[in-house]
Amino acid sequence: MDKTQIERLQQKALLIRRDLTEMLFRSASGHWGGSLGLADVFTVLFFGGILRYNAKKPEAKDRDRFILSNGHIAPLYYTVLEHAGFFGDKKPALRKIGSPLQGHPSHTHLAVVETSTGPLGQGVGVAVGKAIALKMQGSSARVFCITSDGEHEEGSTWEAVASAGKYRLDNLIYILDRNHVQISGTTEDVGNLGNIGARYRDLGWEVLEVNGHDIGKLLRLFDSFKYKSRKPRIVIARTIMGKGVKQIENDYHYHGKAPSEKEYLMAMAELK
Repeated sequence: MDKTQIERLQQKALLIRRDLTEMLFRSASGHWGGSLGLADVFTVLFFGGILRYNAKKPEAKDRDRFILSNGHIAPLYYTVLEHAGFFGDKKPALRKIGSPLQGHPSHTHLAVVETSTGPLGQGVGVAVGKAIALKMQGSSARVFCITSDGEHEEGSTWEAVASAGKYRLDNLIYILDRNHVQISGTTEDVGNLGNIGARYRDLGWEVLEVNGHDIGKLLRLFDSFKYKSRKPRIVIARTIMGKGVKQIENDYHYHGKAPSEKEYLMAMAELK
């Protein structure tokens, strides 16, 4: 890792924010705030040499499995897949009839999507199941699962977390988007999540925390995953919903709102 690599990834994250904003504006529908907030994390995972994938062979057996449990930030996921070359010369439209880019990731519509997600809490359980299956197969592939703080209000999430700790799934990595915001307010106002890190530790996980917008720190932390652990890992990424567009940062009203024309022009001027 050097200064040039960090700067390259910072520019990539900026371009991804611009492109996903464009996508949302053109479709006049979709989740803007959370997509902006996790752009740095996705950029490091997909373009920092962390995730093992092959855009020309998306179903290669040795690929790392990537699951977006909080499927509402699909605009970010789709933008990253496009930049990674999964769509070739095609540029599908978001949320249009017949398009592979559904409002939430759908394996039926887009084969590279490991599992269809949208109902919160569902993807974290599927990630545990895939990690167990890979262990049984003797595979070296890992499972990366992006999850949100809001979906930790779901009981099924904690059932999955407990199972992963019990089976010592050291091939499983959760990345928690800790922005403290969900569709109807802050996580503190809507539900009592307590100390999430302490709860994970009690259930047998290795808990790591990081500034979710610091490319250098993200690179160093994710690069450490090459070393074996005897536990599943969770990275609690402290992020700002709407990062990069100051007018909407930390405003829960933009959880599920696409930019208006005025907001789009303002955002594109800021993301230059």
